[in-house]
Amino acid sequence: MLVIGREVGEIIVIGDDIRIMVVETRDGVVRFGVDAPRQVPVHRAEVYKRIKDAKQSKA
Repeated sequence: MLVIGREVGEIIVIGDDIRIMVVETRDGVVRFGVDAPRQVPVHRAEVYKRIKDAKQSKA
């Protein structure tokens, strides 16, 4: 795992077309903005797990 320290307003770039910006930090909570192409699904881990579990249930 790569650990990167960033300040509010700074950006992390993944590949050529995914950008993650630190939008805010408050009371130990960090808010990110994610800019990615529409065809790239972006989910919080718990939402992704629910989607994956639902797909497996249907199969």
